[in-house]
Amino acid sequence: MVQQERPGSDGEHLVQQRLGTTERADRFYGDQVLDHLNVRMQEFVARQEMFFLATADRHGECDSTFRAGPPGFVQVLDARTLAYPEYRGNGVMASIGNMSENPRLGILMIDFTRDRIGLHINGRARVVMDDEMRAHHDGLPVDPIPGRRAQLWVTVEVEEAYIHCAKHIPHLQKVPAQQRGARAWGTDDVKRKGGDFFGAAAEAGERPPFQRAAHRNEHLRGGLHEDIEDAAHQDAAPAPGSGRAPAATSRAAQAGAGAGREDVVEELNAEFLDRVERVLARARPRGPVEDDPAFRGWFDRRDA
Repeated sequence: MVQQERPGSDGEHLVQQRLGTTERADRFYGDQVLDHLNVRMQEFVARQEMFFLATADRHGECDSTFRAGPPGFVQVLDARTLAYPEYRGNGVMASIGNMSENPRLGILMIDFTRDRIGLHINGRARVVMDDEMRAHHDGLPVDPIPGRRAQLWVTVEVEEAYIHCAKHIPHLQKVPAQQRGARAWGTDDVKRKGGDFFGAAAEAGERPPFQRAAHRNEHLRGGLHEDIEDAAHQDAAPAPGSGRAPAATSRAAQAGAGAGREDVVEELNAEFLDRVERVLARARPRGPVEDDPAFRGWFDRRDA
């Protein structure tokens, strides 16, 4: 695998360029982004009781969720690997299902009470059965609470680890243990799980059947992606003298010539980035919200 010169995605690099933040971003990349967990990060992870988890399926449909357990429920196996247990839940298995299609995940740990700091961990996941996990890591703790006994484990190969700064993190205080009440780990009692707090079940007989948009990038409609699609239609024909064949023609020619899948993917990525570049060329840096009461987002569509 070719090592990237800079962390982050092509999209964030393009936006940095257009908004003039490349130098600031490079300082952050250079000072704060690691490809492993250093000693202080490992100590931080080992004492956390919760984290936020982001996954996406093969279509890019996203899901974010919350995980919690006793201090140390996230195990640091080594500087490049951590693992956390999946306890008994509602049976939907949204995160694990996403990982089965797309192993990339993002973890955000925030310490609201002690250090008031956060840690981002991005990496590649692997789902492991509990017995297999214990066969390879015999030092894993056995939790005495039935609802906290792992059904599965998720191991994470760390690719990026970096700080989430303290400036917007609220400083919270733990409620004394005698005031918290027992947690309902693993329960199926609807009331103890929160009942119908948001009233969704009460609407079950009234609402139409759930429908998900067909996977043709409808979830990307609006904003920048809509502009990209419009730009694609406007720029379908190559510029005079560019020497570039139309996209469909060039792809067909490559396919006809027996080009490999990697070549086709590389060309598609190049075309996409070219369209993004043209869209971002129309973007104007705007001031922060507090400096501009009429702030309408980073990409001002009045010029579109």
